[in-house]
Amino acid sequence: MHLSENEGIENNTFVVTGGLGFVGSALCLELVRRGARKVRAFDLRAESPWSNDLRRHGVDCIQGDISHRQDVERALRGADCVFHLASYGMSGKEMIQFGRVDEININGTCHVLDSCLDNGVQRLVYVSTYNVVFGGKEIVNGNESLPYFPMDDHVDPYGRSKSIAEQLVLKSNGRPFKKKKGKCLYTCAVRPAAIYGPGEERHFPRIIHLAKLGLLPFKIGTASVKSDWLYVDNLVLALLLASMGLLDDIPGRVGKPIAAGQPYFISDGSPVNTFIFIRPLLKSLDYDLPNMSLAVPHALLLGNLFWAFYTALYPWLSKRWLPQPLILPAEVYKVGVTHYFSFLKAKEELGYIPMVSPQEGMAATIAYWQGRKKRTLDGPTIYAWLFVVIGMISLFSAACLPDFGPIPLLRAIGLFFVRSMWALKMVFLLAVALHIGEAIYAWKLAKKVDPANARGWFWQTLALGMFSLRFLLKRAKIQTLDLMGAKHLNTHTNF
Repeated sequence: MHLSENEGIENNTFVVTGGLGFVGSALCLELVRRGARKVRAFDLRAESPWSNDLRRHGVDCIQGDISHRQDVERALRGADCVFHLASYGMSGKEMIQFGRVDEININGTCHVLDSCLDNGVQRLVYVSTYNVVFGGKEIVNGNESLPYFPMDDHVDPYGRSKSIAEQLVLKSNGRPFKKKKGKCLYTCAVRPAAIYGPGEERHFPRIIHLAKLGLLPFKIGTASVKSDWLYVDNLVLALLLASMGLLDDIPGRVGKPIAAGQPYFISDGSPVNTFIFIRPLLKSLDYDLPNMSLAVPHALLLGNLFWAFYTALYPWLSKRWLPQPLILPAEVYKVGVTHYFSFLKAKEELGYIPMVSPQEGMAATIAYWQGRKKRTLDGPTIYAWLFVVIGMISLFSAACLPDFGPIPLLRAIGLFFVRSMWALKMVFLLAVALHIGEAIYAWKLAKKVDPANARGWFWQTLALGMFSLRFLLKRAKIQTLDLMGAKHLNTHTNF
């Protein structure tokens, strides 16, 4: 398919469900750049990290719930094309919220389909997932001829709900409009690989947070396991090409649009082991990649334990105080079982070719995360936190509290080293004084090198002492070297 880059975009109105998200916002901005008459970002949130940028570019941000028919109807009125990105339950705690997953992914998609038919929207591009055909069994260079994974065999509600929704979308292709006679709805589905890029919200933030805390203790599966990744700009390109593939007024073309009723796998085209893929990112942030490996069956056992535990906490899954599970069964399959697909069909029918290589995409992602790390509070692993906090509490208990519970044992251990209660109390007071002094020094230093996080550095160093201060000293050293390098460069330029 050879069309101009703005074919079917200029002077048209677009709605992007989930438009305030990572991919949705990038798609909205690209539609604006290519000359769309009007772009609406429909999202449950009123604000997001990208909402201000969208408004500056003239995108109409509409707040609403995809599971409420009237909200969807309001957003889609007058649209020429809809990109349906809104979904729920892809990873973490969301995966266990069965009711909400079905409400968003299935009921929400039904509302989008009904509103498209009611409002005469001619093109609907649905963003699906690899999980409609993958459920834990190895797939090597798969294609669109693969059957849907059996509904009853899905290990999580997300894959099952997305499979149902995709089939509803594709079966709705060609349905006539209720008001426009002779016209019908054309639909297609894009099945993206794991998405990454600067600002991505789901995969890398969770991985990096766990690595920062030292909670990435093992790799899953063997080094030969491979899966696909997809840079955000490549996905945006594929979505736009899919929308063009649904045009029914292309000169010289007869019959239905080439993409009508079709699914397409989309990726960067470079299958790679997940842990090899993320290694440069973690290394650039000075975080450790796990050395130990865990076999898939053992990882599944661990995932099922987390699944059972978090299921018991179902009423509180949406609470911010409840941390994300370490791993869940579906996530074990994603990183521990080979599954990658060919985008040949998308290339031949839509003209899709990745415009950003994995190397370029990872370089941009690394630059983003390095900048983000410089703007946020850094610190030690959770093991350092436990060591210092438990140590200080134990020292206080041994030096100051009366005998009860385990305190006599703690006091005996302390006296083994310092021989007297007076010395034990002095050690505790000295430790407290050191922490206070280090915290005050951290506050003053942070005012110079990281003023936005000065308060955080004070409290963290008060709790952890040198375990925290060394990270601030390292940041100060890096800034000093950067300034010296900049001065040297300016001097060289002047000469």
